[in-house]
Amino acid sequence: MIRVRVIGTGSYLPQRVVTNEEIAPLSGLDPAKIYGLTGIRERRWAADHEASSDMAIEAGRRALSAADCEASAVEAIILSTTSPDMLFPSTACFVQRGLGCKGVGAFDISASCSGFLYGLSMGLAMIQSGQIRTCLVAASEVKSRFLDPKDGTTAMLFGDGAGAVVLRGEEDRSQDGSGILGVRLRADGSQHGLIRVSAGGSRTPLSLDALKKQEHTIRMKGAALYRIAIRRIEQAVREILKECGFGLSDVKQVVLHQANGRILSQVADRLEISRDRLLSVIERYGNTSSASLPIALDAGVRGGSIVPGDLVLLGSFGGGLTWATGLLRW
Repeated sequence: MIRVRVIGTGSYLPQRVVTNEEIAPLSGLDPAKIYGLTGIRERRWAADHEASSDMAIEAGRRALSAADCEASAVEAIILSTTSPDMLFPSTACFVQRGLGCKGVGAFDISASCSGFLYGLSMGLAMIQSGQIRTCLVAASEVKSRFLDPKDGTTAMLFGDGAGAVVLRGEEDRSQDGSGILGVRLRADGSQHGLIRVSAGGSRTPLSLDALKKQEHTIRMKGAALYRIAIRRIEQAVREILKECGFGLSDVKQVVLHQANGRILSQVADRLEISRDRLLSVIERYGNTSSASLPIALDAGVRGGSIVPGDLVLLGSFGGGLTWATGLLRW
């Protein structure tokens, strides 16, 4: 039996800090109101020269360094992004080039804010099937390039950043039970319209008319997404814990997609999780879509909130509608 462990984490945030004071004139809300609605005080936006691959490369380097792993040992790169460098080739191939992982498989996945856990599931399966032994799973997003500054519901939420983990498979000879215990993926395509970028694909190619209508920017039905997200993630958390034979009291740290501070609070209340067990970085970084979960995970590991032996619960939800959960013994 092959067990798969996370042996290194890394993240990268752009230097530019965008405060609520800067966002307020765009959204029509005062800074305190933005914080009250979102739990966000500031977010990071990429510099003009930075693309998703640039940030993923930096996060990947830091994860490899933390894992004490050479790039030459990586046998696959899986990248989650809904803000790729370009439609094709894949952004993961740029990351492969940048890290110097010559000849290994590299591909993108698009599962919106759940993308990191979708990628983690793929990496887990590839290792357990014996195809590879070491895998880099990353998520990188430049959402600031897809914002309509006049749309206060999205302009105040989204930030840019990247996170990554190194997965390693090994024979399970130890008795500590560490490793990925399970990842579960879900989707509901009937809710496809809750959050989306309409133009730029084969259904609605980018055109002058689409640009005038701002169809190349993120549109979100926030209230409906809020209600569904809370319900779905609570149910999914309970399901994976029951399936793996644990209770909420066994979990040391809960790391959820950093979508909105109020959503995090609502989920914590429903699950009766104390705030000291809920890892949150949304106040500083905002909603970085699929990158938010690995960014928060890296912050927890480097900050000492997550230590060996901890049972760690991961959860995410996003456009599609997609949602996912994961359970790890650190």
